[in-house]
Amino acid sequence: MTLSELQEWRQRVRNSLSLRLGQAPPSDGHEPFRRREVLICAGGACVSCGNEPVVSGFKEAVARLGMSDYVRIVETGCVGCCDLGVVIQVMPDDVLYCKVTAADVQEIVEKHLLNNEIVTRLLHRQTPESEPYVSAKDMPFFKHQLKIVLENSGIIDPQSIDEYVARDGYAALARVLGEMEPEDVIRELTVSGLRGRGGGGFPVGRKWSMLAAAPGPEKYVICNGDEGDPGAFMDRSVLESDPHRVLEGMLIAGYATGAHKGVLYVRAEYPLAIKRLQMAIDQARSHGLLGERVLGTDFGFDVEIRVGAGAFVCGEETALIASVEGRRGMPRPRPPFPTQAGLYGKPTMINNVETYANVAPIIRNGGEWFAKIGSPKSPGTKVFALAGKLVNTGLVEVPMGMTLRQIVFDIAGGVPGGRAFKAAQTGGPSGGCIPAAHLDTPLDFDTLQAIGSIMGSGGLIVMDDSSCMVDVARFFMEFCVDESCGKCPPCRIGTRQMYHMLERITDGQADEDDLTRLEELATVVHTASLCGLGMTAPNPVRSTLRHFRDEYLAHIRDRRCPAGVCRHLLTFSISLENCTGCSLCARHCPTECISKLDGQKKYRIDMDRCIHCGTCFDVCRFGAVVKA
Repeated sequence: MTLSELQEWRQRVRNSLSLRLGQAPPSDGHEPFRRREVLICAGGACVSCGNEPVVSGFKEAVARLGMSDYVRIVETGCVGCCDLGVVIQVMPDDVLYCKVTAADVQEIVEKHLLNNEIVTRLLHRQTPESEPYVSAKDMPFFKHQLKIVLENSGIIDPQSIDEYVARDGYAALARVLGEMEPEDVIRELTVSGLRGRGGGGFPVGRKWSMLAAAPGPEKYVICNGDEGDPGAFMDRSVLESDPHRVLEGMLIAGYATGAHKGVLYVRAEYPLAIKRLQMAIDQARSHGLLGERVLGTDFGFDVEIRVGAGAFVCGEETALIASVEGRRGMPRPRPPFPTQAGLYGKPTMINNVETYANVAPIIRNGGEWFAKIGSPKSPGTKVFALAGKLVNTGLVEVPMGMTLRQIVFDIAGGVPGGRAFKAAQTGGPSGGCIPAAHLDTPLDFDTLQAIGSIMGSGGLIVMDDSSCMVDVARFFMEFCVDESCGKCPPCRIGTRQMYHMLERITDGQADEDDLTRLEELATVVHTASLCGLGMTAPNPVRSTLRHFRDEYLAHIRDRRCPAGVCRHLLTFSISLENCTGCSLCARHCPTECISKLDGQKKYRIDMDRCIHCGTCFDVCRFGAVVKA
């Protein structure tokens, strides 16, 4: 395929998206049915919610009613509101239905597709009493977003190269190959100010120029899809929803830097992403977009997928390279940097999925366009995976510099159950906890670092006042202990010792000297570790000590967990006033330390035998078991 043939292809397939983009006129009255498209989310979250019977149900109902020529069923990528799955959108009506099951399909077909009547009960409501939202664009969750990376997600069929091309897919590649020199591409990326979205925030233009300047004919471009942060699913969603976007970014990177080989490194836990990526690679290759002469030019570039075993440390670039080479994923000292000696000893550049997904729109619209979005030192947008104690969870894309308060309350709907916001963890195990006092902090690379956290790849976990921050630090430290490769002693030994100190604190066995040692050890691990995993592993501890020191002191001085989470610091008793004598607590107690009071039907707990497991509190239906 040549450059001109790509343009003809785009013109030919562009009309295929007219219905879902609201550009098609309504029926003229001569057709038996109004032309519509039913877009069914087929992202990972909705697949797990059971989208397959919903898809088959729509196809069967439409075929049975003779509507197949007028109603098209399309499986799209992730819409973003993952807690509302299965999500479907009826276009061009612009109606979004949520939590759809196979049992709802017939009603949608009969009422909406046949009689133009919206099924109100399946619309989203912010609260059970509030008015429903008909269109996604009216929902607060979507209203405050700006989609660049996710501009195709939930709109196109990720398994169709035609639909990607219809949305200006590979137009940036065509411009690069037809109009620009490699240095022009790097200059455009530099002007844009794009910083790596994998966590480090390194300027992309500078990294690309380093590989371009490296000598030798054999160079590699790697896409890091080894997303390992707990609660993070940004890269997975992009790979599942818009795989050609990532391929196009890698192709442009190869042209700009003189590389002719690319590797997509994706963790094995992402089978749907791997399937769709391989499909995209095969499609691109068959259309002349990958191979020896891309789009009929002298530029050659090809890509292969390497599946990782899920080691968190392989998010570090030298460990990732070792894994691709078939060795154990362990980091090595730098220099030499990968752009000097990387994969198989050749110059290599690594960017993550979201970084590559930004490249095509920057080339299409210009670096200056991108630089005007977001904040001056962190231009563009950022994709966040919202999880934890939020009314609405899922995937959002917002301009850099939006405040934490805007994301938590304006987009995600705040904290459910009337509880108070306590903290937000950004950057996963390598990040820090941001307290309520910093809710108005702009979320960008430099500001987050200044308050003891990091951007990371974009995980954002919100905690309410029922969370114990010491226990949160212990949880993330346990994760780092498990994921440490063990190569360097500061990380291998230091993180384990930090974990044991946190265990002593949550068990009520620590003193204030332990707190001093914990802080000193955190500094040593941060300073002396070989790679980013060890250097950032103390971040959750350091940030919680900085912002929630009073909770640590309550555990140590008062032997009390203010949030009522650390079970060794809890005491359980039974309120005789509320006890009904149902015996549920006694029947479920693992140590049989709950017995009847003499001559009464009510129960008591033998505190000498109680192991503070909380089972009695969990099973009591009458609020008789009191936790303190």
